[in-house]
Amino acid sequence: MSSSKISLRKALKEIRPFNILMLLVAGVINAFGVTMFLFPVKLYDSGISGLSMLLDQLTPAFLPLSLFLIIINIPIFIFGLKRQGIAFTVYSIFAVAVYSFASFLIMDVLPVDVSFISPLAGTDLLLCAVFGGVISGVGSGITIRFGGAIDGIDVLSVVFAKKIGISIGTFVMLFNTVLYTICGIVLQSWILPLYSIVTYYVGSKVVDFITEGFDRAKCAMIVTVKANEISDALSEHFGSSGTIVKAIGGYSKEEKEIIYFIVNRFQINKLKIIVHNVDEYAFISLQEVADIIKKRDV
Repeated sequence: MSSSKISLRKALKEIRPFNILMLLVAGVINAFGVTMFLFPVKLYDSGISGLSMLLDQLTPAFLPLSLFLIIINIPIFIFGLKRQGIAFTVYSIFAVAVYSFASFLIMDVLPVDVSFISPLAGTDLLLCAVFGGVISGVGSGITIRFGGAIDGIDVLSVVFAKKIGISIGTFVMLFNTVLYTICGIVLQSWILPLYSIVTYYVGSKVVDFITEGFDRAKCAMIVTVKANEISDALSEHFGSSGTIVKAIGGYSKEEKEIIYFIVNRFQINKLKIIVHNVDEYAFISLQEVADIIKKRDV
């Protein structure tokens, strides 16, 4: 059996039914927040979701929001497959598919009128912006917590932010700034884009709260007696190496080693699986890293 088939089989084994169930819930929640609070009053979600909402308004009726969510997001997740892994990609595509299908049901099948006002908040833009941001943030946060992403902007930020020398959060902010600027130009009004910024801010804070992490890297301190094997496995999967430091157990006085390894928030679950597959007794400590500074190549 080829190594690629073995890797695929291992990756598919990582996909857990409970995670799929939670991603199903997350997709429905996200669709509820967007279609019941944001879309009716022409407020915009962040990232690819917001871009899809804008395209829905600019294109003929036979090109709905649910279609744009699929045709834009899925190629992005496939593009990030090598970096993020099979399990993450499967989780993300599933979450987006649920989000898209639930949006289609609410907007085109169920007897819910979302064509003019929010069924729950009327025309109150502040209520729509806040509650739309909170609910969609809950959906996005649950998706991240259980191993995926519901918006392709997360993948693009992970892939390109480091290459252009900015943080993941800054990349997302710049994307949304451009998106809301375009929305303001198209609508010839800045009221709705400005309220959309409120949605983005509230949603991002909810995501941070649910995932217990901000748009920062994570430092993993791995205490183990199999440092070389773990380091090789991490290098193979993430394409980067850690630093091994010699240590002595405070109680056992045994010689151990500590691996210092940096990951982003989407890679934490993968790191835990890799480490404990090699050494089930390894101790992992995670800390936030605000900045990663290295000498540029000259």
